[in-house]
Amino acid sequence: MQNNKIFALDIGTRSVVGLILEENEEKYKVLDLVVKEHKARAMVDGQIHDIQAVSYVIKEVKELLEKTYGKLSKVCVAAAGRSLKTERAKAIVNIKGKPIISQEDILYLELAAVQNAQAIAAEQQAIENFQSYYCVGYSVLHYFIDDQLIGNLIDQQGDEASVEIIATFLPRVVVDSLIKALQRADLELDALTLEPIAAINVLVPVSMRRLNVALVDIGAGTSDIAITNAGTVVAYGMVPTAGDEITEAISDHLLLDFPDAEQAKRELWENDAITVHDILGFENELSKVDVVKQISPAIDKLSKEISMEIRELNNGQPPKAVMLVGGGSKTPELPKRLAGMLNLPENRVAIRGAEAIQGLTFAEHIPGGPEHITPIGIAISARKSPIQYVTVMVNNQTTRMFEVKDLTVGDCILASGILINKLYGKPGMAIFVTMNGQQVTIPGSYGEPPILLKNGKECSLEDQITNGDEIIAQKGADGEQSHIRIRDLIDEIPKKHAVINGKSYNIAAIIKINGKKASLNDKISDRDSIKVDIPDSISELLSTLNLNELLNVLHPFKLYINGKEKVIPNFSGEIRLNGRRTTENETLSSNIDVNIARKMTPTISNLASSMGHLLKRSITVFFNDEKITISKTAGEYKRNGEILKQEEELFSGDHIEWNEASESTFIFQDIFNFVEVNKPKNASGNFSILLNNEEATFYSPIQNGDHLEIVWPTVTYDK
Repeated sequence: MQNNKIFALDIGTRSVVGLILEENEEKYKVLDLVVKEHKARAMVDGQIHDIQAVSYVIKEVKELLEKTYGKLSKVCVAAAGRSLKTERAKAIVNIKGKPIISQEDILYLELAAVQNAQAIAAEQQAIENFQSYYCVGYSVLHYFIDDQLIGNLIDQQGDEASVEIIATFLPRVVVDSLIKALQRADLELDALTLEPIAAINVLVPVSMRRLNVALVDIGAGTSDIAITNAGTVVAYGMVPTAGDEITEAISDHLLLDFPDAEQAKRELWENDAITVHDILGFENELSKVDVVKQISPAIDKLSKEISMEIRELNNGQPPKAVMLVGGGSKTPELPKRLAGMLNLPENRVAIRGAEAIQGLTFAEHIPGGPEHITPIGIAISARKSPIQYVTVMVNNQTTRMFEVKDLTVGDCILASGILINKLYGKPGMAIFVTMNGQQVTIPGSYGEPPILLKNGKECSLEDQITNGDEIIAQKGADGEQSHIRIRDLIDEIPKKHAVINGKSYNIAAIIKINGKKASLNDKISDRDSIKVDIPDSISELLSTLNLNELLNVLHPFKLYINGKEKVIPNFSGEIRLNGRRTTENETLSSNIDVNIARKMTPTISNLASSMGHLLKRSITVFFNDEKITISKTAGEYKRNGEILKQEEELFSGDHIEWNEASESTFIFQDIFNFVEVNKPKNASGNFSILLNNEEATFYSPIQNGDHLEIVWPTVTYDK
């Protein structure tokens, strides 16, 4: 066949489409198109299950076209979009004490998440080796710091950074089985593409891919979806609902067998009314409006599943526009309902037929329409931008990749099976210490990032590669165990200044390691117990300064009186901190001015007052018109058998004895203990005793306010 003619195959689930395309100065013409259905269920969801059966149908299509165009030996094909596996995954990295500082760190985290998604895809298919999947693209959904959504990870502080991605994979077995089926039909793979890429390449040129657009290829059994944004294809997906769902709904409601229902569905696209013959032999003429009303739930289901998958692939948001291709796109009212579910204007969801491809014409016997977009796209894409296998050496191991995009060093490492998270050096061993009773973990230094070389020169994960490049990925150096001193934990010893009862004191904290005194420069070892003490309350302050005498003032004042313990509150200490009354347990601030004193001096006099004990009884009388107070003992305290005077001091813990005298009446003669009586010089005879101007005796009782007199007879001498 001439070099300007392209032979392409669209190997689908139900049929194989063969196409001859002629290229002339970047303009294309569809010369011929042949469709042959599979004889058996040889394809399931785009993957070849019976290579021999599929190759037989391919050979049939090839031989039919060879009758007109001669020997066909090379062919362009596509891997079905429905074979693509899309998975969400997350990767987490510890950043405690070491924030992410470069885009390279973020890229390593993203690629680790892609490998996690590869592992999920392999696990779901019961494949142990996740290298059995080609990654054909991934998109970042979210970044997180400590599970909180964040816009950019660079320089963020926290314990953990993480990323969630959505990645699309193509099983290697799909490509391998496709090549083997071609070989059995005596065909050589000329170029390979992906079905979604094929359709996008002819409908959404690179210049349009900066727009967020969804392309949906609705076939018979599945609907394949591709999303463009920021200049590239960012995601692929598939829903297992398509045109057959609509055909089955028509079959159920109109009592038609499946082929007749399929024909009725196609007629609905072009006509306002259709005539059908049901399985009972009756002819029915139905309006398009009535049929659409009956199959409305099936149309809604198809619209809903496609819209949900689009949002899932597009980070939860609707795209700017949706293009529909494939035979199933002709479902009545599908564009309108899909627009409603995506909250898009109706003119943003449109069916695109082959006639929309610029520079494309058709032979007269070949119709245009959306159902031919994919086979035409395969032919054009395979010629203009074929997907090649690229072979590189990664750590001296051959790695082959499916070039669905510009490949990078990071893609090579992914494909080689090297675990991204194992390339970073391990963090150094942490040490565990106890600081003032609290467990403290001191991490070792962080491991170094990996060393990447491309063809012997340092490179980054984002550097692009070409066929034959040699990549070396060396694990970064491991971190070291922490070597720190006490000052690294507490910076400096805290200090305080205090004035206590007018005297100044400087107080420094005491540092101990494992019970022994230490300094700020002492090194810390694993399992050390570190204690930093600085007085935090008034009692701790007095204890640290060895002011035991003042400390004792704060203790309850106890006496043992006649063998019984008594606490004397009036003798206890009183604390004033910065002029206000407080307790010994109050936390100290930076400004400390303390005054400590007893409320009352612990003397016998004050004890008697506090206990309500009467030491003396007294009365006031007038003796010879002079006011005199007389008293007698009412009770007494003894310590160690000795009577204590009123001014004598007591000490906490003293044992004392209290004796109360029996109460007796004051008598006249008691006055002589307080006054001196002298006989007048001119006195003669015996004196008289008067009490309140009445005669009395020395034993006469006296009371407060009484007037006492001793009267002497006097002698008068004549001159």
